[in-house]
Amino acid sequence: MALGPDSARRIDATGPDPAQFRVHVVTQAIRLFSEYGYESTTVEQIASAAGVSRRTFFRQFRSKEDVIFADHESLLEQVGHYLSGNFDDPWAAAAEAAELVFGHFRDKRELAVWRYRVVQRVPALRERELVTTYRYERLFTDYLRSAVPSESGVRIVSFAAAMTATHNFLLRAMIRGDESATAEELRRALLEVRRSFGVAPGQSAAPAVGPARDAERAITVVTYPPGTSPAEVARQVQAQLEAASD
Repeated sequence: MALGPDSARRIDATGPDPAQFRVHVVTQAIRLFSEYGYESTTVEQIASAAGVSRRTFFRQFRSKEDVIFADHESLLEQVGHYLSGNFDDPWAAAAEAAELVFGHFRDKRELAVWRYRVVQRVPALRERELVTTYRYERLFTDYLRSAVPSESGVRIVSFAAAMTATHNFLLRAMIRGDESATAEELRRALLEVRRSFGVAPGQSAAPAVGPARDAERAITVVTYPPGTSPAEVARQVQAQLEAASD
């Protein structure tokens, strides 16, 4: 049930926790988008459902498009904060950060399902989703470049791409209701990716020895079709690595 104007004024006056406030508004907005359509839902309807004023809405969000991905902004900050810690194994830390993202949407699966349905219907939102996905991949890439400065850039980029693709495959499967797409399966699949790159426990990452060696070990990163399993992604990446090392 939507809250009335008095409730909106009360929320504005008490100054709710910013993070929880944003999650609350995002949840109400995506619920409305899912029920009534993205184009048909107005900012006024979102504000009313969330129990806030229109002015308060625009203090936090620039547009309807911003609100549908707003929880990603908070999550990107959380992942960045996590990766700012000190880790003995940076490759494992990157995988653990991906698991944090999965865990967030697993715990808020209903919201993720609503957003998935909305985004699939609106081309502009699908484009925005691709940009958001790239931001996670770039976050992992930048972290590893800083944490493992001796490693070749192409290897780091390839690892981040394979890890992100694996995560996203299982995330979408989980959202669609695949019961095998669990946090445990993601952990296993990411370990397989690490093994394919030689950076799993008991393995040693090959050191970079200059631009010439980077060129010899260059890897072509390709886009895999929907439905490609994490095991197949890891197998093909491994085959590329082995071919490059010959």
